[in-house]
Amino acid sequence: MVTAEHLHKTFGRFTAVKDASFSIEKGEIVGFLGPNGAGKTTTMKMLTGYLPPTAGTARIAGFDIIDSPLEARRHMGYMPENVPLYDDLRVYEYLDYRARLKGICGKSVRNQIGEVIEKCGLEPKRKTLINTLSKGYRQRVGLADALLGNPDLLILDEPTNGLDPNQIRQIRELIRALSENHTVILSTHILHEVEMICNKVIIIDQGEIKAADTPENLTANLRAAGRVSIEYKGDLDSIVQELEAFEPIKKVFTEETEDGWHRLLVRAEPGTDSREKAAAIIASHGYPIRHIYRHIPSLEDVFVEMTRRD
Repeated sequence: MVTAEHLHKTFGRFTAVKDASFSIEKGEIVGFLGPNGAGKTTTMKMLTGYLPPTAGTARIAGFDIIDSPLEARRHMGYMPENVPLYDDLRVYEYLDYRARLKGICGKSVRNQIGEVIEKCGLEPKRKTLINTLSKGYRQRVGLADALLGNPDLLILDEPTNGLDPNQIRQIRELIRALSENHTVILSTHILHEVEMICNKVIIIDQGEIKAADTPENLTANLRAAGRVSIEYKGDLDSIVQELEAFEPIKKVFTEETEDGWHRLLVRAEPGTDSREKAAAIIASHGYPIRHIYRHIPSLEDVFVEMTRRD
């Protein structure tokens, strides 16, 4: 559905995006992540045709964004971070205006407006002035606008920005439902949201693509994926030596708590689980164990490791 090839964008001497290449398959929900100023919005603006790339290109549904920009745009719907709405229009009037700008005419206008209003839960607000809508409903209007024309691809920039938890949940469920018929690129700072609804993640930092894979693969290959924490009471040095002699374990870090129990942080190979072996070693000495836990990395761990500066 989307293929980016060596996208590059400079503003004077500043390089916003550097040699970015990635692909997105039909039907995927892709989380596009990066710190502030990483190049996320610039990349999405190039995909949508808002900004021309300095070098490289991309294809949307097979159409080149440079050679065939109008055809590429017909296959996508874009919802910017700050949705530009006309406050003095009613919801239906605004969507009618936007539909005609997109070349939708005749009976199709009424049918498509009815469909997007239903999909986005706007039926109770169809005759409401936009300037009286809550932030959540304004986001829904922006999403309905992006859906006009039934595009194959939806590009959503911070769709839950400024929403309360209930509104975020509603938009999340809406995006999940839309993925049945649309490919979705979702840019957000809420990593928990990406973990819940995305089946692919692209991480960009300082204009470069750092990773592009499923959340499961990214977390499985993280250094923290093999980390185990243990608390026990007994001799320290001998246990540390035995644990570090076990092949998957790379390093054991120690800390003594105030009540005499030792806390160990066991770092092992990613994807391994050293809990059983570690517990057996400690138990063989008759030492009590009050805590043993395998750290399950989150997408936040992946994000921090990929983008940290130290």
